[in-house]
Amino acid sequence: MDGLANKRTALLSQLRSCERVIVAFSGGVDSTFLAAMAHEALGSNAEAITGLSPSVSPSEQEEAGLLARRIGISHRFVQTHEMENPEYVANGPMRCFHCKDELFGVLGAIAAQAGGAVVVDGTNADDVGDFRPGRKAAALHRVRSPLLELGFSKADIRELSREMGLPTWDKPAMACLASRIPHGLPVTVDALDQVGAAEAALRALGLRQVRVRHHGDTARIETGVDEIPLAIESGVREAIVARLQNLGFKHVALDLAGYRQGSLNEGTPPAR
Repeated sequence: MDGLANKRTALLSQLRSCERVIVAFSGGVDSTFLAAMAHEALGSNAEAITGLSPSVSPSEQEEAGLLARRIGISHRFVQTHEMENPEYVANGPMRCFHCKDELFGVLGAIAAQAGGAVVVDGTNADDVGDFRPGRKAAALHRVRSPLLELGFSKADIRELSREMGLPTWDKPAMACLASRIPHGLPVTVDALDQVGAAEAALRALGLRQVRVRHHGDTARIETGVDEIPLAIESGVREAIVARLQNLGFKHVALDLAGYRQGSLNEGTPPAR
């Protein structure tokens, strides 16, 4: 516990040294913890900003607003326009770069207008093993990642979030809806809406950790291995099939390997 306390103290110190920060705020575990710490360290000199686009589900947008109010940090939404970028829509392996390039470009402009505030994001030490081209965009726009710089793991963040009473401490991992579409298949508003509605339907049936991977007319469901028995339970399985077919999927498959972070990146080397 002393190690965690020391990390927490170091994080507060680092944030105070920035004097003024803008937190790229999604409302997930990491950015919520970072926003709470930034507010503690800097008060009114910390602001959380959430990007709005079709790749963020309405429920996540609403939750981000509620969390910011609970923390007490100044918060606003800004529109991003990655869907106007043909390279993003084409959904190549660098899609995440184009998304983050748009977001960090918008936040960087706001930071400059705010007298040179530092833009920070919630990237942590556990994120470096996955393929994350968005890190290139962060470097390009000089975005700081205090949790990564100080060696915070996801477990560290969850434990400190629990101690601080943040409701996100046990929130399942989240990611933008575009991450459900395999590289090479175009990102469309219709596909994003279809995925968002499908995942909302699964959560309404009691599943917590879910991904609906969009393979054209097939929905491939990933859920926690411990949740697979619920997904195939009599009555639940039929409801899943009916609801996803009503959303336009012809075939509904359950991935027996369970949820894996970034499963569509399997076989892709990590970004350095």
